[in-house]
Amino acid sequence: MRATIMAMTALLLVGAARAPQERLVTGDGVIAAQIAGLPARTRIDPAAPAMPLIDFALAERAKLKLEGSWGIGIAYSVGGTRVSTRTQGVPVDFGGGAAKRRVGWAERPFAPGFDASVGPAAMPEPIVRFQLRAPGPGETTVTLPAAHDTAAFGLFGNFSTTFARIDVGGVPMRVRFDPYHARSLATAGAAVRLAAAHDGVVSGAAVPTEIFFGVERPVRDLILRKPLRVGALAIGALGVRTSDFGNAAAIREADAPAADPDEIVVVAKGKKRDTRRDTISLGADQLRHCSSIVFDRTADVIRLTCGG
Repeated sequence: MRATIMAMTALLLVGAARAPQERLVTGDGVIAAQIAGLPARTRIDPAAPAMPLIDFALAERAKLKLEGSWGIGIAYSVGGTRVSTRTQGVPVDFGGGAAKRRVGWAERPFAPGFDASVGPAAMPEPIVRFQLRAPGPGETTVTLPAAHDTAAFGLFGNFSTTFARIDVGGVPMRVRFDPYHARSLATAGAAVRLAAAHDGVVSGAAVPTEIFFGVERPVRDLILRKPLRVGALAIGALGVRTSDFGNAAAIREADAPAADPDEIVVVAKGKKRDTRRDTISLGADQLRHCSSIVFDRTADVIRLTCGG
């Protein structure tokens, strides 16, 4: 009897030791998940929040509703557009077994064509590897500290996107990894800081560009004459969301004359701008140089492997 118990205990320990520690995400990132007891074509998206954002049609099929008389709503701001989600706790299974967690839905889908979008922090495995392409010769890996929307943590779970943190002009700046959008972008406040630190100018007309939830924002070209380096990436150009979380009017136009170094400029003092929302989103135009993005929740870092 004792031998049998010991053997069973050993088997349980072996099973626990073999629990997957890493999830590999390839291609379009789509997995077959179960949400509220229904099959859900779900995309694991490094730019998405940890709270699964489900399509309104799936919420209707699952007959979801606000909990109690007050419920919990989470709002996301995309430039000047506020997208409010209703939320509810439901069984969710991403392949590691069902567990109750809060999901959100709005009339606007986070990304059309999927039943749900969710960030890597929601996965049961502590390490999530996005394999963008096969590794190439001469690649290097940079390890970046992770950053989170700290206000998104609390009693009702984790609603945060996971960012990397870099230094621009001596102040931290968030970097979002967004391989499912074609173009790299910076919010207006981030662009002003980038222009100051990397000799940046703007050019071209504003072009409506989709960000998330189908919301389009005006975007111009930001040229960095001193490229921003993120590991092996040398970023010399990206789009600037001209009026989102700041104002890009202070950035010099590409065809404007250089400022006179002897000119005295008087700047009015005012409330210090909150830089915490300054964000760069690295899109497919930059990430095509990279083979993988690894989110390591245990170490709270992001490892980016790219070629020059």
